[in-house]
Amino acid sequence: MMRTLLASALLLLLNGCSSGYQGRECSGDIQTLSGQPRGSVQAMIIDRFNSFSVALPDRQLDSGPLLSSDRQRYIPSATTADGWLAQRISDHRFAVINAPTDQAITFTCP
Repeated sequence: MMRTLLASALLLLLNGCSSGYQGRECSGDIQTLSGQPRGSVQAMIIDRFNSFSVALPDRQLDSGPLLSSDRQRYIPSATTADGWLAQRISDHRFAVINAPTDQAITFTCP
């Protein structure tokens, strides 16, 4: 009985961890670092709470582990392997910023 219960719990846990979540389509506003609008873009964002990935038409960005000493006061942020600053602003808003190209994209997800 105990083995069956343990096996069932393990199977349920494994199914939950490999759920096949593909992310959500989000719209992004592109602007310069000084706030001048440069257009918009659609991206697929996969939110893992402590990190997120952005699939843009021309590149894939992975935030890596987001860090914040106090999530109530400071936005969780990380630097991607490509040098972008990635920020998880809220459950529905994300930002990626690239200073050398004078570009910031703020995504809003449904």
